[in-house]
Amino acid sequence: MTSLTSAFRGNRLVARVLRSSSWLVLGYGGSQALRLASNLILARLLFPEAFGLMALVNVVTMGLMMFSDVGIGPAISQNKRGDDPAFLNTAWTIQVIRGFCLWAGACLLAWPMSQLYDAPELATYLPIAAVSLILAGFNPTRIETAHRHLLVGRVTVLGLTGQFIGILSMIVLAWITQSVIALVIGGVIGAAAKLLLTHLFLPGEANRFQWERAAAKELIRFGKWIFLSTAFWFVTSQGDKAILGKFLSLETLGIYNIGYFLASFPLLLGHAVTQKVLIPIYREMLPAEGSENQEKLRKMRVAMTVGIMGLMAVMALVGPWLVDVLYDDRYVQAGGMVVLIACALVPQVIGATYDHAALAAGDSKRFFVFSGTRAVIQVAALLIGITQFGLLGALVALGLSAILVYPVLVWLARVHGVWDAAHDAMAALAAAVIVAGAIGLHLDPILQLAAL
Repeated sequence: MTSLTSAFRGNRLVARVLRSSSWLVLGYGGSQALRLASNLILARLLFPEAFGLMALVNVVTMGLMMFSDVGIGPAISQNKRGDDPAFLNTAWTIQVIRGFCLWAGACLLAWPMSQLYDAPELATYLPIAAVSLILAGFNPTRIETAHRHLLVGRVTVLGLTGQFIGILSMIVLAWITQSVIALVIGGVIGAAAKLLLTHLFLPGEANRFQWERAAAKELIRFGKWIFLSTAFWFVTSQGDKAILGKFLSLETLGIYNIGYFLASFPLLLGHAVTQKVLIPIYREMLPAEGSENQEKLRKMRVAMTVGIMGLMAVMALVGPWLVDVLYDDRYVQAGGMVVLIACALVPQVIGATYDHAALAAGDSKRFFVFSGTRAVIQVAALLIGITQFGLLGALVALGLSAILVYPVLVWLARVHGVWDAAHDAMAALAAAVIVAGAIGLHLDPILQLAAL
């Protein structure tokens, strides 16, 4: 116990990684626990179509954010000037301008999206929901500075507090209005709460408007490939809802959204940790500098894979039971969806620690190549699956797309010296066992999805 406690102390890289990872797991776990609790309450106050409509609102707002991401967070984490006030203020200025542009984009898209998905309410809800994008633009760069130095405890607490305020607002408004507008306004209140809390309680200098040409040039040079990469990441992370929203009813899309939320929790937890922790790790523990670094990275990779894949196995095996316990009969079809979505996402765990090695090295161009390839393959697979075989085919295609993109991920990992063939082989074997066991155990609820 003493050795474990001492491992978390001090300012060594390992200690900071352990502390930051623990806070990130706690933060993401707490965030998802809050989401689940609110989901259960809101599912009883509202109706399945409300979750489908909100999924479309989120697709647009998140799409705008990702299609315009210039990589300010990774740039601050990776750049040698990441603690320079002029660099940080220039980054913040870009971030604020971007927030207003995103809101304007949402206003322009509101009517066309309402026509595309035959959901007139989107024309009203999107401009309101997008106010949160303006507020997010004013978030202080002290958030990213904390992640740069793997000191994320206070950031995590403040983020959870802001989320709790937003969720509480949603529940109260849903009880009063019985309308989707409760979810929309609650999201804006949550963004405002995070902005206020981080400005008041994060240590460090407050940001101010500044434009240093050298800093802007560095941010734009690094961010141009991040911009394209995150646009493709939107397609990867939200493309399923954007595509399925065109082929499914709002009710079925709402049920799918709940199933995806439950099934994807472990993988998204892994992404939350790797996104914030791996760039500093790769920056300070270069694989090319010796076998000792490689061994430490290998142990970290194995620990992450075992943890994430273990949680994925739990979701795949208990999905229908979990839905029966948590939700009423209106959401019963989410059980089979949880199983199949978890199985489809398991292959992504195998190489989840590789791609950020490129960002740590400043190689945003190759990261873009991988992101673009993954997005194209996934979209093509989903379109073929949904048009030829319905929802069941789309979910199977989601899993196959991760396998097809694996060779490109290996190429990226080999360029930066982080590929671990033995790890991948064992992880692939574990994934096959999990998928086979889950499908065999829950074949009946899975086959019922063929009727959707």
